[in-house]
Amino acid sequence: MRWVALTAVAPVAWGANYYVTHEFLPPDSPLYGAALRALPAGLVLLGLCRKRPRGAWWWRSAVLGLLNVSVFFVLVYAASQLLPTSIASTVMAVSPLAMMLIAWALLSERPGRAHLAGAATGLGGVCLMLFTGAGGVSVPGVLASAAAMLVSAFGHILTKRWNDTRTDVLASTAWQLTAGGLFLLPVAAVVEGPPPALSPSALLAFGYVTLVATALAFAAWFTGLRHLPSGTVGLIGLLNPVTGVLLGTVVAGEVLTVRQLCGLALVLTGVVLGRPTRAGRRGHGRTPPHPVSDERPVQESAAGDPR
Repeated sequence: MRWVALTAVAPVAWGANYYVTHEFLPPDSPLYGAALRALPAGLVLLGLCRKRPRGAWWWRSAVLGLLNVSVFFVLVYAASQLLPTSIASTVMAVSPLAMMLIAWALLSERPGRAHLAGAATGLGGVCLMLFTGAGGVSVPGVLASAAAMLVSAFGHILTKRWNDTRTDVLASTAWQLTAGGLFLLPVAAVVEGPPPALSPSALLAFGYVTLVATALAFAAWFTGLRHLPSGTVGLIGLLNPVTGVLLGTVVAGEVLTVRQLCGLALVLTGVVLGRPTRAGRRGHGRTPPHPVSDERPVQESAAGDPR
């Protein structure tokens, strides 16, 4: 359960990130906003781990940086500006199902009944929260959030496939963030022109976005992907919309209806249903996780997988 608790840091930080971005960051600079989020976080983690990529990790870092950072951060930034905090974070809660299906295809991780039940329950809660709130919903904002969900689900499972015990999680996270930030900077300069002027509140907001919602959150999330089944990690991600809805209601004054409260309860129930079982934890402790690489993919039978 310590890995569950550590992994939960990420979706809680990401749920708060929607509010911070919506309220304090410049609305017309998604490319600079994403670059200023990614590159400083990557450099901070590089300073802590002091390791550089070797071999295949040069191109892997570029691919993962493009998916998990460059494209994902821009889409999340746009969704945060176009949607209320509660709605922007809620759309992302469909990711457990996407992660399970992608993990099944890429990692041969067959989703268990508990994971599927948790994902279905959580998805029901998401629908209640998304379609029963007050006010209209921006279609471009929903599309941006949905695209961010799909890109991140694929990128996170690809990260799990390529990571192994020989690769330090902090280092691989730093490489991805740095690569993604470096991709974004020239594009931002061409498309958006000079960097936006930042107020003191925006600088403080970028401090939270960079250090907490990016450096800390991604290190915790990728650590969880290494030590937990993909289905469990995806369901822990349901804490993202819970945090976003609560912050949107308590801090931003967004209206939370009775049906949305029921949706929150369903989402939390989905997280509980998909938690690691006692047998699964014992099996995971006895058998170390097998790295899955391009050279030798590991095939696990559904009957032999204790999860």
